[in-house]
Amino acid sequence: MSNKKGYELRNLDPHSERERERYGHALPSREFILQILKEQGVPTTEEALGALFKINEEEYKIFCRRLSAMRREGQIMRNRKGDIYVVEKLDLIKGRVQGHADGFGFLIPDDGGLDLFLGPKEMRKMLHGDRVMVREIGVDRRGRREGVIVEVLEHSTTQLVGRLHVDHGILFVEAENKRINQRFLVPPELALGAIAGQVVMVEIIQQPSKSSHPIGRIIEVLGDYSAPGMENEIALRKHELPFQFSEETQKLAAKLPEKVFKKDLSGRENICHLPLITIDSETARDFDDAVYCEQEGRGYKLYVAIADVSHYVHPNDEIDKEALNRGNSVYFPRRVIPMLPEILSNGLCSLNEKVERLCMVCEITINTEGDFCKYRFYPAVMNSYARLTYTEVAAILNNSEGDEGRQHVALLPHIQMLFQLFKVLLQAREKRGAIDFETIETQIIFNDQGKIEHILPVKRNDAHRIIEECMLAANVCASDFLKQHNQSTLYRIHEGPTPEKLTAMRGFFGEFGLHLSGGDEPHAKDYAKLLHGIKDRPDAQLLQTVMLRSLRQAVYSPDNVGHFGLAYESYTHFTSPIRRYPDLLVHRAIKAVLNGMTYSPGDWHELGKHCSQMERRADEASRDVESWLKCFYMQDRIGECFNGVISNVTGFGLFVALDGIYVEGLIHISELPKDYFHFDAAKHMLLGERNGKRYRLGDRLQVKIVRVDLETSKIDFVLADVCK
Repeated sequence: MSNKKGYELRNLDPHSERERERYGHALPSREFILQILKEQGVPTTEEALGALFKINEEEYKIFCRRLSAMRREGQIMRNRKGDIYVVEKLDLIKGRVQGHADGFGFLIPDDGGLDLFLGPKEMRKMLHGDRVMVREIGVDRRGRREGVIVEVLEHSTTQLVGRLHVDHGILFVEAENKRINQRFLVPPELALGAIAGQVVMVEIIQQPSKSSHPIGRIIEVLGDYSAPGMENEIALRKHELPFQFSEETQKLAAKLPEKVFKKDLSGRENICHLPLITIDSETARDFDDAVYCEQEGRGYKLYVAIADVSHYVHPNDEIDKEALNRGNSVYFPRRVIPMLPEILSNGLCSLNEKVERLCMVCEITINTEGDFCKYRFYPAVMNSYARLTYTEVAAILNNSEGDEGRQHVALLPHIQMLFQLFKVLLQAREKRGAIDFETIETQIIFNDQGKIEHILPVKRNDAHRIIEECMLAANVCASDFLKQHNQSTLYRIHEGPTPEKLTAMRGFFGEFGLHLSGGDEPHAKDYAKLLHGIKDRPDAQLLQTVMLRSLRQAVYSPDNVGHFGLAYESYTHFTSPIRRYPDLLVHRAIKAVLNGMTYSPGDWHELGKHCSQMERRADEASRDVESWLKCFYMQDRIGECFNGVISNVTGFGLFVALDGIYVEGLIHISELPKDYFHFDAAKHMLLGERNGKRYRLGDRLQVKIVRVDLETSKIDFVLADVCK
């Protein structure tokens, strides 16, 4: 092809102007390269493609980088000869690998299609989380679509945390993330002096392939597996949680003032005269919210003041980028990984007692029926009158003449007014039909040496419920405010049950003579009615668990589909911008509306997806730490017998939660009385084929602890007849 024809071809690129603006040159766009490759009809070499577009010497390196990026994205691939193919013409499937602890895995396709099973042999070629290209080869003996790896597009894991082992003089690391099954070989000269049994960080210097093990070098020795706090260090690295603020973030945070300046008060209402109070746990250090309620006619006026984080954290500054990356604060039993630097989270943005703080206020007028008659949002300056705990407020409400009541006598009428409003809001909640599951959360109590003394249930009292209802009210108003002004935002959405889960739940409840009303699309009110009807039954915990598992997980999304569990048509998160990034976005959106502007931080759908993923990551890390600590607590109790309740039924056994200890373990199916047991998922049950013995969710058992594995955070039980 002549030079002229080559350039004429490039001029036909419909995206040439975009490429010129974006990169300063008019190289062929990805879309146009794909178009020409398809028109060629046969695989093409890189050199031939470059000649086709008349790529000159100066452009060639950039052109090759573009082809490499297209290959990583799975748009093109090369054969053994180096010829370039268009992937979509090869019937290949792109996606991300999800590994399983038992060695197999699945491809989660990018296009949302059905997952493909990847056998252990295929999983040896890559790691959990890698992006790959797969060819479907049929179905396995269980009827699952099965695939083989054609090409690894992108390795997602470059570092991992694990434990160092030695076998016949060969050093290797096994990852803490059990979805990664490969052993990572470590040359002795790259072991950094680590010894067998220690927890280490490994940098992967050779990724796995079909013919070789992965190889790594140790870049950090964390220490002994059972050292105090090691569970936190492992969880941080296993879940890739950012736990150190970047140098740029620290420099910007260091420039922040230690107190509110007069210049910050411009355009703000002064509500320092209001006796706002914070009510939190004894261990809380960051105070997002303060509340105050007063009588207004026959109704109430509620003030919910929230820390004005958005005044100090500006879009796309270093602190904001770090906060977005983290998504939220992460809470471990002995450590908090904050979303914001401490000068903000515990200082300037924390509504500490008797200091001026900037805030965003939601002021709500509420009638005696619990209806929100009107509300308004505005920036303000406040002064918290007192930092109270849930325990103190509950004690004051139970006995106003007790020690706590006498200590806070000036605040007593304000606390009682909040309680009056709470009872009104609670009645409105019941009328609305919101679901109120009674779940048990636990708190691990440590002694001065860092050893676990007790695992105690955290009981919600009226003080918890007062704050919960006040926060719900402010969140609902924030959602309504943004919706009324057509300002996009992240809603907190919670969809109802899937048709499959609804059918399964109804079948299960039918065996008990119980019925969920509402037809094919039940509302929260139908759930609440059934929940109320079973609350006094001895099997109430079992039935509630089945109801809870029928519901989907709440997520963040700009698509407002309502909140099923709370029975709200519109709901968002406004009340915790110190520890949740979506709340910070909501604050910015509200301020934009107040200033007659529109707030657009980017792709709202991508932001919602990211924040939801970060929330799940934090939850998983917290669960990992808590599970490890509970295992550590129980390792000296092997051989002891306990009473418990079946908390989950699977095809491989029964999970049992121990009474009064709040620790869970597994009775493997092989430890059940000799028989063939069959798993009935719809009935949450294992049923013996010959003896008819039935083990069902919620059944009570006596068990004996036979094994505690700190490496996998698993506790194994056997039935207690072994104890006799």
